[in-house]
Amino acid sequence: AQIGPPGLELQSTNGVVKVMVSPPEANQRKKMWINDLRFKYNLVFWENSSHAQLQSKKIFPVDTIDDLAPDSTYCFKVQANLPSEGKEGLFSPTSCVKTTQKAVNDLLCASNLSVLAVNMQFHLLWSSQGNEDVSYNVQYLLGFLKDLPDDYSDKWLSVPRCENITSTWCNFSSIITTTGFYFLRVQAREGHNKSCFFREVKVDPLQTNGIGPPGVRLDLSDTLLHILISPPGDEVMRDHYDLSYRILYWKNSSDTKEEVKQKEVKQTIATVADVSPSSLYCVQVQAFSEPYNKSSAYSQQQCIHTPAGTPLALIISGIFMGALLVVLLVAALLVFVFYQAYNKIKYVFFPSCQPPLNIEGFGAQPFSSPYLSAAAEEAVENCCVIESMITEEGDQIVFTDYKHSTQSSRDSGNYSNDDNTSGSKGSKETLEKGIV
Repeated sequence: AQIGPPGLELQSTNGVVKVMVSPPEANQRKKMWINDLRFKYNLVFWENSSHAQLQSKKIFPVDTIDDLAPDSTYCFKVQANLPSEGKEGLFSPTSCVKTTQKAVNDLLCASNLSVLAVNMQFHLLWSSQGNEDVSYNVQYLLGFLKDLPDDYSDKWLSVPRCENITSTWCNFSSIITTTGFYFLRVQAREGHNKSCFFREVKVDPLQTNGIGPPGVRLDLSDTLLHILISPPGDEVMRDHYDLSYRILYWKNSSDTKEEVKQKEVKQTIATVADVSPSSLYCVQVQAFSEPYNKSSAYSQQQCIHTPAGTPLALIISGIFMGALLVVLLVAALLVFVFYQAYNKIKYVFFPSCQPPLNIEGFGAQPFSSPYLSAAAEEAVENCCVIESMITEEGDQIVFTDYKHSTQSSRDSGNYSNDDNTSGSKGSKETLEKGIV
């Protein structure tokens, strides 16, 4: 489908021409191009004279054309394009307008507007025309308002702390976010009546901002050189730019000059191995962002002197002797522990001598061992002797009570009956006398 011509209105005031463009299907009930905000407009204009030269400019739906000759007639035509689809529309009919004189002298206006931004700190700079009585007011406009077909002339806001100032710079970092773009302008005022706006400057924060050099700190451990990097800016900046670091390092010597070596890292810590002893090493670091094709200046040169080296043979000998000493100490400790454990086990379970089983005690103290539990008391047997005698009057059984003897099971088979035999004989004689 072909894109039709857009509408065009012109207004000449104070030496500039205000251009107002309406979408190609603005007045139609049925539309093919539903989203009018997708259109990008290309304006072609020229001075209506015999030596006219065509000029082209990308404009917003509402825009201004300055740097035109006063009291001159200019003609304009505009087309609507869809760059995403590669389509160019038809030009609108040509409209002409005559410019007017400027109400204020250009010497009053600020000039040479520029933006200096490093590490998300934004400053607007401009030049003064030399008039000491001029004060300045810095204003900003949210960029998306210019994409709308409405008039945004009353949507400008003053930048905090940049109102009625006499300096030629303004810090406008307080209004900046990373989610949009902005337009800034400077209003110069002399007294209460005369004022002038210089042309606007566009600020796309992530594109306009510059990356500052990172911080660098050096450290040594053994034969390693550690490079510690401090990222530039704040966390918001680091997250959006996806920073990497380019490191330059070299050995700085008065008699020999080694080539500069380079390495790139994503981390903020880098290591250079095999540095020479008693040498001076210098480092510089640059931060860069591949997605935005931006890079910082190199950091200031940082140098560190490596300590004197120790002979390799002495280092190896020291390591070997230390390891040998540790092994000997551990072995001696293990031998001592096992020896003590062996003595305890042998003393408890395998004593060198054992007392006889029939020994109840030794002297007044019972035999005991601190490691052997006392033997349980032996069972005791109570015994008596029953003798039978034959007399003339018949059989008579006499029960003779004897003193109980206590025998331990340990005395079985090891005692004598002498005492009991004698006792039996005496009792027998006594009985015989009694019978007689």
